[in-house]
Amino acid sequence: MKKLFGYLLAMIGFIGMFLSSAAGQKMVPFTSKFPKLYILVPSLILVGLGIIALIITGKGGGRGGKARQSDKEVPIYKGEGKKRRIVGYKAED
Repeated sequence: MKKLFGYLLAMIGFIGMFLSSAAGQKMVPFTSKFPKLYILVPSLILVGLGIIALIITGKGGGRGGKARQSDKEVPIYKGEGKKRRIVGYKAED
C-alpha cells in the first residue's frame, strides 16, 4: 500500500509520455493542440518523482529479510565458535 503512490505517479507520467508521442497524438486528437514539450516535461518529472517515491518507500527496517522473533524467545545454537549457527528458538521462562 505504501508503494501505491509511487506506482501511480510513474503510471501517470508514462501515460503523459505516450500522449506526447506521435502515436499518442493520433489516438487522442486534443493533445495535438499543445506543443509536445508542454506534455513531455511534466510527464518526465512525474515519472522521476514516482521512481524516487518507490525508492524511498522500498527501504525496509534494516532487518535484511530475516525472520523477526519475539522478545521472549531465545536462540538455540549448534556448533562452536565461528561455525555456530542458529537451529531454532525456545520460549524463555
